[in-house]
Amino acid sequence: MQKTLKQLHEEIKSGTLTIEALVERCKKTIAEKDPEIHALLGMYSDALVSSQIAKAQEMFANGTATMLTGIPIVLKDNILVYGETATGASKILENYVATYDSTAVKKLKEAGAILLGRANMDEFAMGGSTENSAYGVTKNPRDTSRVAGGSSGGSAAVVAYGGVPVSLGSDTGGSIRQPAAFCGVVGLKPTYGSVSRYGLMAMGSSLDQIGPFGNCIDDVEAVYNVISGHDEHDSTSLPDIREQKTDDSNLKKIIGVPWNFVERKGISEEVLANFKDSLKKLEGAGYTIKDVSIPHLEKSLSVYYIVMFAEVSSNLARYDGIRYGLSHPGETSIKSYFESRTAGFGAEVRRRILVGTYVLSSGYYDAYYNKANLVREMLRKEFRDVFESVDVIAMPNAPTPAFKIGEKIADPLSMYLEDIFTVPVNIVGVPAIAIPTGATAEGLPLSMQFIASHLCESTLFTYGRELERLY
Repeated sequence: MQKTLKQLHEEIKSGTLTIEALVERCKKTIAEKDPEIHALLGMYSDALVSSQIAKAQEMFANGTATMLTGIPIVLKDNILVYGETATGASKILENYVATYDSTAVKKLKEAGAILLGRANMDEFAMGGSTENSAYGVTKNPRDTSRVAGGSSGGSAAVVAYGGVPVSLGSDTGGSIRQPAAFCGVVGLKPTYGSVSRYGLMAMGSSLDQIGPFGNCIDDVEAVYNVISGHDEHDSTSLPDIREQKTDDSNLKKIIGVPWNFVERKGISEEVLANFKDSLKKLEGAGYTIKDVSIPHLEKSLSVYYIVMFAEVSSNLARYDGIRYGLSHPGETSIKSYFESRTAGFGAEVRRRILVGTYVLSSGYYDAYYNKANLVREMLRKEFRDVFESVDVIAMPNAPTPAFKIGEKIADPLSMYLEDIFTVPVNIVGVPAIAIPTGATAEGLPLSMQFIASHLCESTLFTYGRELERLY
């Protein structure tokens, strides 16, 4: 059993564990296990690690230490750290060095966390298996013949094998919750706008959200409390949420389940049986399970893949081979542009740019993009209506446990269907958390997600701790 942040904090505070010893222990575990798993793309510079260790020691000495002070953390490689390489797992940014700190990193540094390394991911966060990384797949620590999930597969895997206690990923359509489920760890997708996106490589600007991985709810909550809050650098950042946290004494203890959506063709029998068993456990603990109707939930995957592709097409236009990143000189500037992007982007990224450009093109904008946004608004209203009678909505995180490496990579539609239970959360902008709920007969991790209303992360933590206790 991995030690919690609270346990590590107390050990450092009491002097039974030094920060240097903890960092070296993490580095040793990574050196032993990562060559096989490939969760990391690189370690941050010794200068950065040393400066953060010194800062953490000073914070413990002067009594300003936080729960993250002296704690090693790994970041998904689309989160910028000043002076350090950040590739987004793409060849087009192979040698890119960040020119500023993301807001999440700035807050982690201020809290005294030790930034240790860069986690592998699907290229520009596009994928659900980390097989789309330009630098090789991340394997699942529970079964190395299977994927770790994606797109934040490296961030989930490094926590699962004990390389670090916590990590950061990003979630555009399930990219924190699905790898957390596949690797058997806790993963939080916060409310859209509650954690600044400044310094996060943009994929889908109306969908992306940075969030933490950890071994337990308390650890994930501790990281969330540090990285959340208003940021003037992000125009979509919400007003400071600490003033708006809900009072958990008013919870109804009612869990909504959209059964007509959950009990569907393609869901694994073991996933469904485990989900029902988890709900029975919660019923036994005094919670009420209520069947809820969200009429347009079936449309969520279609809406997501229209909106996200369109935003990808727009956001990735900046990688032109001229301003920064990979550059292939051509006879003309337009040839250089095409050659740089063809050489720099992988197949999945090119596919999404092409489809996104198509749905935004003249004649199709109204038919696809505008229609998708109309349905998105309907979904937002339907979720608001449901949350008037329930505290949380419960669903599985994925229709299957972790699948074999290579099993779905040649079939994009099959891969996209893995997102069926996670994308509605990003479409409506609400928070959700993935919590381990046992394992299959083969020993593969199983998990369920709780979804709460906007800014109700505290409700997720309350429900999550209850589910943790039952397992």
